[in-house]
Amino acid sequence: MIDKGKIVEGIKLFLEGIGEDITREGIKETPERVARMWEEFEKERTFDFKLFEEYSNYSEMIIVKDIPFYSMCEHHLLPFFGKAHIAYIPNKKICGLSKLVRTVRAMALKPQVQERLTEEIADIVQKELEPLGVGVVIEAEHLCMSMRGVRSPGHSTITSSLRGSFLNDMKTKEEFFKLIRQ
Repeated sequence: MIDKGKIVEGIKLFLEGIGEDITREGIKETPERVARMWEEFEKERTFDFKLFEEYSNYSEMIIVKDIPFYSMCEHHLLPFFGKAHIAYIPNKKICGLSKLVRTVRAMALKPQVQERLTEEIADIVQKELEPLGVGVVIEAEHLCMSMRGVRSPGHSTITSSLRGSFLNDMKTKEEFFKLIRQ
């Protein structure tokens, strides 16, 4: 649950802490804007994971790839962004394709680390669909590495999470990785 008042006060303290004048024209409404942004994010974190059981005979891999996302590094509160690829092999039910996109977005819209984001997406798809297998790959650039620290812009961090047949069947795993690279 979002506490808008705490966000506003926290952003005011942060801005004062870095030497900003919180009454300055360009800054004075920033705390309220930041609070509204996090309220928007919170609303997008819940959605109906619509299932279609009438397609129960479809048994080949389903992939939605190149799903753009933006998240916030929980260690430095700087953005990381990139694309996610999700695949699953149905077991009597499929979901609306937009639900895979919404899953990525919902899990990304909170302070996060890429490794956990990858796992959470795979966990939700596994829980909701009970498929024969799930594969998730995320490729992202982290501004905490690009802007500060090692100052390495343009890098790409890749994480994966595999379940069921994506983990246990080498042909399935190879097919998934080949298809997301096309």
